[in-house]
Amino acid sequence: MTTPTEDPAELDRSDPAAEVAARAAAFRNWGRWGEDDVLGTLNFIEPSKRVEAAALVTEGRIVSLAQAFDTNGPQKGWRRRTNPVHTMTDTGTDAERGSQGFPHGIGGADDVIAMPLQCSTQWDGLGHIFDHGNAWNGRRAGDVVTSDGDLVTGIEHAASVIVSRGVLLDMGRHLQTETGELPDGYAITVADLEACVAAQGASSAVGRGDIVLVRTGQYARTRRDGWGDYAGGPAPGLSLTTAGWLHRTEIAAIATDTWGFEVRPNEFDAPAFQPLHQVVIPNIGLTIGEMWNLDELAEACLERSRWDFLLSAAPLPITGAVGSPINPVAIL
Repeated sequence: MTTPTEDPAELDRSDPAAEVAARAAAFRNWGRWGEDDVLGTLNFIEPSKRVEAAALVTEGRIVSLAQAFDTNGPQKGWRRRTNPVHTMTDTGTDAERGSQGFPHGIGGADDVIAMPLQCSTQWDGLGHIFDHGNAWNGRRAGDVVTSDGDLVTGIEHAASVIVSRGVLLDMGRHLQTETGELPDGYAITVADLEACVAAQGASSAVGRGDIVLVRTGQYARTRRDGWGDYAGGPAPGLSLTTAGWLHRTEIAAIATDTWGFEVRPNEFDAPAFQPLHQVVIPNIGLTIGEMWNLDELAEACLERSRWDFLLSAAPLPITGAVGSPINPVAIL
């Protein structure tokens, strides 16, 4: 089998189906952890890896990597993705007026929130994307996700798993030193990733069980200039040609500060939609994070000339969900 190209200039821009199929076949991990596996590449996070990651904590500084979960969010309603709606069901006003029905003067506040599970900082679960009707590990998509949810690889299986060594690759600062922000439509290549690792130094070396965070700078730009088409529009991101790197490095997961992880528009002249998702989630078994706020962490890493840290990013154990909102934290 010919190894698929890692040069975007060599992609057949007229045939996304063939380019996706070649990478799916070359990098497929089906059966690697047994026919019953529900974690995919998260299996690379072994206990010894967490011990190694814990040793990186020297200051106790915590940086939240989450965007805000509120109505001032990036979503525009595409495929019913809306921003969170937060509603108070009991308030201080109710308590002051004695209308809550509690004895001896006690009062309280309660609230509810309604939101899509992938409306802000989140993980894509392994049941989120299919390839020609196949889910992760070669299962039939209809046997995995039904109206009752993801019956096999629901996000709840990862609830106690995603703690590991995190590595920040600040592609925005590496490739655009003046602005720290990649332009929309910029396709990050394997050469770009490896050059960033080399430039940042030994602490950004990427390997088995790591969680890689890729900062493009798009989030910083949207917070300054407005959301615009952040949710679903043009964006910098990983090229389809990075699929081999994502496979051979044996990383456990990867997250970016963009809505869709991969470059948009996608790299084809023919109709295409999120081809890298189609390769890495159902075939490699890679967990993907999107819409992470990596700006404060980038500044902290730059100040210390150190790009690795303990990362805790547990999803909510929502039974049968194909994604989850999260508040990931880097601990320095």
